[in-house]
Amino acid sequence: MADELPKAEIIKRESRYLRGTIAECLADEATGAIADADTNLTKFHGSYQQDDRDVRDERRRQKLEPLYMFMVRLRLPGGVLTPQQWLGLDEVADECANHTLRLTTRQTFQFHGVFKNKLRPLIQKVNKLGIDSRGACGDVNRNVVSNVNPHESQVHAEIHRLSAEISQRLMWRSSAYAEIWLGEECVHRVGEEEEEPFYSYYYLPRKFKIALAVPPENDCDVFANDIGLIAIVESGEIRGFNISVGGGLGTTYGEPETYPRLGRVAGFVPPDQAADACEAITAIQRDFGSRTNRSHARFKYTLDDYGMDWFHEKFAEYRGESMEDARPYHFDNNGDRFGWVEGENGNSHLTLMIQSGRIADFDGYSLRTALREIARVHIGEFRITCNQNLVIANVTPDQKQRIQALVDQYGLDDGSRSSPMKRNAMSCVAFPTCGLAMAESERYLPELTRKLDAMMEEAGIADTQINVRVTGCPNGCARPYVAEIGLTGKALGKYNLYLGGDTKGERMNRLYRENIDEETILSILKPMFERFAAEREDGEGFGDFLVRSGIVDADRSPRVFHEAFVSE
Repeated sequence: MADELPKAEIIKRESRYLRGTIAECLADEATGAIADADTNLTKFHGSYQQDDRDVRDERRRQKLEPLYMFMVRLRLPGGVLTPQQWLGLDEVADECANHTLRLTTRQTFQFHGVFKNKLRPLIQKVNKLGIDSRGACGDVNRNVVSNVNPHESQVHAEIHRLSAEISQRLMWRSSAYAEIWLGEECVHRVGEEEEEPFYSYYYLPRKFKIALAVPPENDCDVFANDIGLIAIVESGEIRGFNISVGGGLGTTYGEPETYPRLGRVAGFVPPDQAADACEAITAIQRDFGSRTNRSHARFKYTLDDYGMDWFHEKFAEYRGESMEDARPYHFDNNGDRFGWVEGENGNSHLTLMIQSGRIADFDGYSLRTALREIARVHIGEFRITCNQNLVIANVTPDQKQRIQALVDQYGLDDGSRSSPMKRNAMSCVAFPTCGLAMAESERYLPELTRKLDAMMEEAGIADTQINVRVTGCPNGCARPYVAEIGLTGKALGKYNLYLGGDTKGERMNRLYRENIDEETILSILKPMFERFAAEREDGEGFGDFLVRSGIVDADRSPRVFHEAFVSE
């Protein structure tokens, strides 16, 4: 029944294929905001309405509306772009945003501080670069991510091609995007064939995410996605893909029926059937995902409700044939390769550490200027990693020295300037712009990593990689639930502490303590670091040690994820 549907579901269905009154709101100069219903719809167009929370109270005292602004996220399958596109996006950051670029954990860009009157110019400028923001947010398939794999040139090329194919196939089709943002005439009329042959007028129940990984590297955290394609490579050729289903890291405090979950490997498909398989699985979620309870609408809950046997039956029905049995594979890490790596084609690739993915000119560190100068001379491409770092890819032998000279000139971090822990740490944006943030994340990460580094130095494990991820709320944007140490914001200066993930992205951590401050977090971790230093086995990671020693119980079901292992 329509009256049983949540508000967001009704808005989608009545939006005239995502048009709503967005165009009218953009023309309203009396406010910096858009109508509440349209804030749901602009997500499909790649934008979230936000406000500057640092000045919210002061503006309230002055009887002013919040300082509304927007975040705009781009669709960039596989995270690959040309130097010319980089330079164009760099200009957009000055002309339409807050003079920074931010690399996301889904291999794309976010622009922050975009005021309403700059939304349309920004999207038009991005469109001229051959990029769009369609479906970067909203209840549709999001940006398709993949392994970077710069050293496996031919395999990466095929993985990137497939990520672009899947993204294009599952992109929403309504002409609303062109009408609202690009000034094209309305071509759809009421009563004509619907504009969305795949999504229909109701789209998906919730967001949907797809990732492609190439073992032994899992730098995209493939199991954190609704669909994960795990490439089976033999003799340098992709023989097909194991398919993982039902991953997703979002959860809600106080709602124990919500929980993060890693995907489960369901079977194998040949390479020419991978995109078809993704479309069939997405259609299953479209048709059977919950429409009445948004908290229970992700694909992971659909699978938990119906079971894997049901899923296999539905897949065979929708696809016309069953999956084959899964093939053997092995992951050994979910981090990035820093520094120079030579690819199969003789070209080289340089991975740079970008803390929290923020590209700006900082005091004493002209990062944005340096990358602009590199883009002006580079003839290869840039690749964004799912860990918020950047690869200057396909550098020819005769160009390598020139690129390295710019790296040296500007003191760019190729991983050698940072500790192993710092260069693998991640955070979401949180304050001041994210309306969901309960605690600091990006602005807090440098201080946290400095203090953790000092404790690790004191314990004699400074050269050990420990995966740390921080978010300002429980939604999991920086994938904190697969970190060895994960912090999720609970209140200003307070976090939930999660421990026990691994370095392969194959095991979730578990809630250890709730709602604790920094002093408590450090006092918990200090003796653990010391014990790890004294008792670890050869090659054992910190998270593995915590599980082996019984400090963390890794066997608890995701359904009891919110139960702390140690009560306060």
